[in-house]
Amino acid sequence: MASIERHVTRDVIALDSMTPCREAARLMADRKVGSIAVREGGKVIGLVTERDLVGRVLARGDSGSMPIGEAMRTDLPRVPLDGSEVETTELMRTHYTRHLLVEEKGQVVGIISMRDVIQLMLDDKQYLIEQLQTYIDGR
Repeated sequence: MASIERHVTRDVIALDSMTPCREAARLMADRKVGSIAVREGGKVIGLVTERDLVGRVLARGDSGSMPIGEAMRTDLPRVPLDGSEVETTELMRTHYTRHLLVEEKGQVVGIISMRDVIQLMLDDKQYLIEQLQTYIDGR
């Protein structure tokens, strides 16, 4: 099983928990990302995702003025930097999310998305194909 370490996005975009959801949505669109870390007192406390903005803000009729700290989910686990693709996908599946915070030694070091995990799986499959091809060719 492959570690997620190589595929973690380490450039974490973070906003203060009191930032309006409208601003977070604008930043997600500008940066073409599906989640933003939520900071409180200089520490990352969670993630707000596109899904959160749709399901917890827009679907409830909010204008986008709700602070992201109120819109984010509080039940999302964090995955260790040396976590496996299987562990990561299982956490995403059981918690109905496509984004997780990644931590090392208790500190947030990045974010991993389902897209990142899929790329990891594809890279591993390609490596296996190349190894098998080398074996078959007798090189």
